[in-house]
Amino acid sequence: MASKKTAQKTLSLAPVLDLNEATALHEKLLGLKGSDLTIDASAVERVGTLCVQVLMAGAKTWEEDHLSFTFSKVSDAFEKTTQLIGVDIDHLMAKEI
Repeated sequence: MASKKTAQKTLSLAPVLDLNEATALHEKLLGLKGSDLTIDASAVERVGTLCVQVLMAGAKTWEEDHLSFTFSKVSDAFEKTTQLIGVDIDHLMAKEI
């Protein structure tokens, strides 16, 4: 049986990921479900814990579906905030070959 190859999709995150953006982020992730996904967080200037939770739930869902969920780029603000709230995303960072 031939393996089914899924297309790689990219999601660029908004500069401000606050409570107001959490629902929109969740809906965007739902729309991309079923494809390997790369997250570009390079433009993020501010991120709240709820949006980080949405992203981590997405990562778990993609893992359960045996699909790739990686961060290609993250801003300093995104990285510092995740560290501050105790969320380790190192295992989700894209690895250079």
